[in-house]
Amino acid sequence: MKELLYVFLGGGLGSSLRYIITLFINEENNTSIPWGTFAVNLMGCFLIGLFYHFFNQSAMTTKFFLLSITGFCGGFTTFSTFAWENVQLLKNGLFLPFILYSIGSLLFGVLGVLLGIYLAKQF
Repeated sequence: MKELLYVFLGGGLGSSLRYIITLFINEENNTSIPWGTFAVNLMGCFLIGLFYHFFNQSAMTTKFFLLSITGFCGGFTTFSTFAWENVQLLKNGLFLPFILYSIGSLLFGVLGVLLGIYLAKQF
């Protein structure tokens, strides 16, 4: 149960920071490109790499992993987790699963959004 608290705290911090950063960046850049989300996704990828390195290179506890990677990065952006999982597939030489997971996630993710919008319009 303690583990869940670490994920909860990290996720809350990550989600709140994502909101603040996205709000700030989108106010400064009035374009059709969602620069706030783009920036947060890139920051999240950088942070998950940084945290992962610290976790692997030292005696960091599982609590640190749950707070920083699962919680904070998961709340900040799920794109960072997606990128990290793809790196793990590449590191393990699993090229076909990497390609299928990457393309499938993008394709079916967009299709899922479109399906959700379509179904919502039916009601």
